[in-house]
Amino acid sequence: MKDHSQRKVGMVSLGCAKNLVDAEIMLGDAVSHGFAVTSSPEEADVLIVNTCGFIDSAKQESIDAILELHRDRQTEKRAHQKLVVSGCMAQRFSSELAREIPEIDAIVGLDQVGDIGTLLQNLVESDSTQSPLNLVARAASRYIPDYDTPRFRLTPSHSAYLKIAEGCNHPCSFCVIPRMRGRHRSRTISSVVGEVRSLVSQGVREINLISQDTTFFGMDQWEQKAGPRQPVDSQRGPTLAKLLDEIAEVEGDFWVRLLYTHPAHWSDELIEAIARNPKVVPYVDMPLQHIHEDMLLAMRRETSRQHIEDLIGRLRAGIPNLALRTTFIVGFPGETSKHFEALLQFIETTRFERLGVFTYSQEEGSRAAKMENQIPTAEKNRRMRRAMMLQQKIATEMAQNQVGKDLRVLVETPHTGRTIHDAPDVDCKVILTQDATPGEFIQAHVTDTQVYDLVAQPYPLRSAS
Repeated sequence: MKDHSQRKVGMVSLGCAKNLVDAEIMLGDAVSHGFAVTSSPEEADVLIVNTCGFIDSAKQESIDAILELHRDRQTEKRAHQKLVVSGCMAQRFSSELAREIPEIDAIVGLDQVGDIGTLLQNLVESDSTQSPLNLVARAASRYIPDYDTPRFRLTPSHSAYLKIAEGCNHPCSFCVIPRMRGRHRSRTISSVVGEVRSLVSQGVREINLISQDTTFFGMDQWEQKAGPRQPVDSQRGPTLAKLLDEIAEVEGDFWVRLLYTHPAHWSDELIEAIARNPKVVPYVDMPLQHIHEDMLLAMRRETSRQHIEDLIGRLRAGIPNLALRTTFIVGFPGETSKHFEALLQFIETTRFERLGVFTYSQEEGSRAAKMENQIPTAEKNRRMRRAMMLQQKIATEMAQNQVGKDLRVLVETPHTGRTIHDAPDVDCKVILTQDATPGEFIQAHVTDTQVYDLVAQPYPLRSAS
């Protein structure tokens, strides 16, 4: 029989996959403290809004979600219900949130995600109507999960995100993530591999490795051993290449995908590791942000155009059947028509398999926010539309080139799936002409396209290659 007296927690998680993992960890700790997870806000004793604070639109979405949930609990007379705010915006603006939105019951930072269960227990047992309980301990987080950290996964049962590191050491002028999430902190290889084994044993078929900079994995541990002024090399400590080699030894039929890599830290060793390990899909997510030297310098991207072009050549030469995904920012302060046209030419020449374009957001506290020559919103939007129209043409041609091919597909729903070249949520899908079992690998014959997406006829899986 169902225990109707059990405390329940609901979650609204906004922003990126890294934030989603934090939400899963919070729910996992809540469950370990006796809470049940509910998707119905009206049933929850505690509602958590896991906020994003990366750009203005994300912050506004977070504030809107907080206020909407509070209005609902007032309208439906859920006086007992507690409202908790977590995530990047809570980490960065905890004092402002407490002052401006007193309806919040508690504000927790990124360091509290792994032990929120006790807080929730105390909160639901309290009748206090005082100002919000602000538990943000420090300006920048130091927390990092481990292989045995409890998680309540919010992704489909066959796909998971695995955070291999936290924080960021890059000085990008448009970003304030390091101020919130702190400096880069890698997990150990054994910790990550242990979590991979656990996920595979639960039936996960796709593991997406994530962090602020996945390619920096292990480098912070080299620095700790060598000292800040001493040269470091891959013999001194862990690398992403070594991690991929060890993950490839885990038994089971599953994919591993790399997300959020940085062009500054790629090595031939890593390229070779991807190429030699069949469980690592030939897919690289590498946000470049721009290509013109002036913009790369203003953005403080730590790479040159020549470095980027050489790296793309090495990646495509070294990894057979590679799909390269990137993102660009248009409308950065000082971006002229010349800069933008150079970006368009680069997109047309390079022909990325997957590409996204974002308009620059004037992030409070960033170096770029103080720069002169800010671009009007209308012009930023115009440039984004032009870039995406160009990419749509390229993507349509690439999709049409897949017609007639047989592809391995991971089934998402009875009617859709994804290939090795498609990450969840951000990339294309395969529209299946007959039902298939979600969470299974199938072979499918591509018969048509729908702009970006493929249409394919499933047939029985021939091999696990």
